[in-house]
Amino acid sequence: MRVHICAVGRLRSGPERDLIDDYLARFDRTGRALGLGPAAVTEVEDRKGGGMGAEAELLDRAIPKGALTVALDERGKLLSSPDFADLLGRWRDEGRGDTAFVIGGADGIDPGLRDRADFKLSFGKMVWPHMLARVMLAEQLYRAASILAGAPYHRQ
Repeated sequence: MRVHICAVGRLRSGPERDLIDDYLARFDRTGRALGLGPAAVTEVEDRKGGGMGAEAELLDRAIPKGALTVALDERGKLLSSPDFADLLGRWRDEGRGDTAFVIGGADGIDPGLRDRADFKLSFGKMVWPHMLARVMLAEQLYRAASILAGAPYHRQ
C-alpha cells in the first residue's frame, strides 16, 4: 500500500525536513517487507491567496485517484499508536493500493474536502503547526510499520 502525504506549504531545508526524511526512509525500509510503502510527500501551495477553498482544490488534485483519504484534523478520531498500526494493516489487507494523508494549511482543511475524507485522524485536541504535523505523521507511520513488524521501537 503506497502512502501519500499531501500537504499545503513548502517545507524548506532544516530540522523538520531532516526528521521527515529520516522517518519516511525508516518507514520505507521497515514497511517494504510488510506491503507498506513507499511513502511520498506532495506539497501544494496556493500562490493566488484563494484560501482554504483554493488549497482544497490543489490538495484534491494531489490525492491519487481511488486512494483512501485520511484528513488530519483536530476533530478527527484519536488513536493509540498500536490502533493506528492496526488500521494501516487493515487497509493494506483490504487491498487498498493508495492511502493519502491530507494536511491543510494554517487555517486547516476546507470543510468540503474534510467531509469527503474516508477517515479523519487527530493528533489531539491541540492544533499543531502543519509542518510539525508532517513530522508527527512520518514518525507514526514508521512506528506503525515497526509495530506490525514486531520490532522493539514501540514500547508499552
